[in-house]
Amino acid sequence: MKQFALKGLSVMSLRNRIALYYTIATGFLIAIVFTTIFFMVEKIVYKQFDDQIKKEISEILADSNISPDNFQGFDSFRDIDADHTSEKGDNRDEEHKHKRRKLKVDTEFIQLVNRDGEVINKSASLSWCVLAFNPNQSGTSYFDSNFGGSMVRQAQVPLNSADGKNEGYLIVAVPLKNALIVLHDLKDIFLFSFPVILLPLFLLTRSIAIKSISPIEKVIATAEKMSQSNLDQRIPLPFHHDELYRLASTINALFGRMQDAFQREKHFTADASHELKTPLAVVKGTLEVLIRKPREREHYESRIQFCLKELNRMAHLIEQLLMLARYESNKMTPRIVVVPLDPLLDSVVERMMPTAQAKGIAITLNHTEQVKIAADPGMLEMIVENILSNAIKYSSSSSSITIEVARSENNVVCTISDQGIGIPAEKLHAIFDRFYRVDESRSSSTGGLGLGLSIVKKLADLQQIRVSVNSVTDKGTTFTLTCPAAESRYPMEMSC
Repeated sequence: MKQFALKGLSVMSLRNRIALYYTIATGFLIAIVFTTIFFMVEKIVYKQFDDQIKKEISEILADSNISPDNFQGFDSFRDIDADHTSEKGDNRDEEHKHKRRKLKVDTEFIQLVNRDGEVINKSASLSWCVLAFNPNQSGTSYFDSNFGGSMVRQAQVPLNSADGKNEGYLIVAVPLKNALIVLHDLKDIFLFSFPVILLPLFLLTRSIAIKSISPIEKVIATAEKMSQSNLDQRIPLPFHHDELYRLASTINALFGRMQDAFQREKHFTADASHELKTPLAVVKGTLEVLIRKPREREHYESRIQFCLKELNRMAHLIEQLLMLARYESNKMTPRIVVVPLDPLLDSVVERMMPTAQAKGIAITLNHTEQVKIAADPGMLEMIVENILSNAIKYSSSSSSITIEVARSENNVVCTISDQGIGIPAEKLHAIFDRFYRVDESRSSSTGGLGLGLSIVKKLADLQQIRVSVNSVTDKGTTFTLTCPAAESRYPMEMSC
């Protein structure tokens, strides 16, 4: 049964579940309120009856000139109705006494018993009936009992002698018929109104829930229509800046990131396939030509060398693509340490010198003092190597490249300047984009992939190194690396 109920809730719509849970909670609170009201009314009603009985007992004892703690004997009580109604005083007229006597007979019952429960005297309204007697009650008590087929509220007052010995009991009762009718009607009203309230409450709550979760319906409708061709769609934002507004805003932001990621993936796939397709086609065509007919050894060697060069170019491209993929998946973490900058630059220049000398390009390293920076040595070498490689590629023969290092406040500034063909000002903003080339003819002649500067920017960002570029067409380009000095990040280590 429990599994069936849970299964029913699992297939129920959100609006119905909200309405059901709210109705159950509200119904529980209404039931508590109704029950509390009923018992409060019942308590007030019984308190009024008890006060009425208490007042009646006080009047009976006062008319009989006795005290319940100093009872002189049953002779003090003559005819109860006569004593209670006609000995109030001579200042009341007979008509008033007659009306009161008649009222007492209709509404009140009085009985006197000894300590064994035997009836000594009783009011005429009791006729042949007697009131219930509780022999186990030592003090004054109030309780309900059945009298003549109807419920009465009665009080039992002990009558004790001066020495504390119990002599008997005075029992006074009033009918509860009208009060019970009122309480029964009140209970029926509560029981009838309870389901009558719950059904409209469920329907009203359901309509409110439908209106409240309408943004979720829009989220579902928009998500169902989303595809690769319409990632630009967005969810309409609700008027109120509540949780649903935040949900819609968050999902819109997610759609935006998905669109950007898809576009990057699309461009990345297209550019990578283009870059790989060209060398593959060249290698394939070259090998197909070689196997058509026998050729001289020198021809084979030159063509194989050409194929190896293209394959090395493809391997370099794949390596750089994998590096960018690791960066974008947040799997690259720099190992920041104190790095002496001059030895690192010397090492990179030494590796690049053969390529520069082949073009007759001179590389000069200028520095005023030995400096240390906070960086990842491997990443920093790759940054400098990529910038220097571009400078060599796009510089003319017999030109020069200058590397300068200087201090600036808490930073170390490294500039790499060439005398190459330069970059047009309107294209400077895009040179760090992946696969971007200033012009295709330049790339064809130099064999560039358009990934070097993109890798430079990403590796620099990981190390909090600022990269800037300044270029003039046909005069040269200057890249500036602003690196945090080791003293600013590791003051304690540098002071030792």
